[in-house]
Amino acid sequence: MATVNFTGAVDRELIRRAKIVAAKTDTSVNALFNAELRYLVETFEAAETASNQNYRTLLDFSLGRINDLAARATLGIDSEEDLFLFMAEARLPMPRLPAATTQAMVDELNALAE
Repeated sequence: MATVNFTGAVDRELIRRAKIVAAKTDTSVNALFNAELRYLVETFEAAETASNQNYRTLLDFSLGRINDLAARATLGIDSEEDLFLFMAEARLPMPRLPAATTQAMVDELNALAE
């Protein structure tokens, strides 16, 4: 199988942690990246072939393109717990708020305590 070089931006802390995982498992960050990317692409393609849009919805939620309410409505589920279970089963990370949004929430909570 032919390979190509790829350049991308990765969070500094994430790459540091990936190097630790790679060292502990006697592999490379490249091999870890390839395995996860292959899983994501093959799962997406399989769902698309089966005309199942659930994985696309979960991926959109993971990437922050839709919120939990929209994801739950599209998937036809009522609880956040079910959404979290689907995310875990799909091996997709939960979305993260931008750092500025998280800090604003912390500041708001701290202001309530004063």
